[in-house]
Amino acid sequence: IMDPYVPPEGDARLTSLSKDGVKQQVQKLRQTAASQLAKYLLRPTTPWQRGERGYWRGGKKGEFVGNSFLCSFNKQKLHSLVTERCYPDMVCGNRYRTIRWRFVESLEPPRVVHVRCEGVMNRGNLYGQVTVRMHSRQILAIYDRFGRLMYGGEEIPKDVLEYVVFERYLVNPYGTWRMHGKIVPGWAPPKDPIIKTVMIPGPAPDPSEEHQ
Repeated sequence: IMDPYVPPEGDARLTSLSKDGVKQQVQKLRQTAASQLAKYLLRPTTPWQRGERGYWRGGKKGEFVGNSFLCSFNKQKLHSLVTERCYPDMVCGNRYRTIRWRFVESLEPPRVVHVRCEGVMNRGNLYGQVTVRMHSRQILAIYDRFGRLMYGGEEIPKDVLEYVVFERYLVNPYGTWRMHGKIVPGWAPPKDPIIKTVMIPGPAPDPSEEHQ
């Protein structure tokens, strides 16, 4: 991720008159200035400049649809929606698990908070990245290969605040924006631990029955 976005601590809940709030405002101004320049470079290709509504919302493209294909483990669809860097992170350890995920509602409209455009190896090999702030309500439950609940639950939805990075190879006129990663701030609360399943050893076999 080029020049990762630094989410404000408390997600902009601090007052602008506090010491920490003033630091956030200064940092936000620096990030905004760089984002404005990158938006100018991305102007012909970005959906928010063309006025396409709902591009980042669930049911359209990006992370929410990617989660649906992750549940069904559709490799082809996942590769069309996530980058080569993001794909291993999404599927790692999930091959023999059952994932139940459902989007409930958006608590706030998705908002682009960070834009970057840089060349890789040379100036003509341009990549664009946008960081989208998503605040939504979701349901997630992960079961192990034996059908036992490892994480979350299907009954109680949770409020999820995410900073998702999307990337596009700008040289390709037919390229699309794909999910590239997530930014987890240092002040984010720790996730619930995963309940691991262990095998309970059975009774020792009777040697007289081994050859029967």
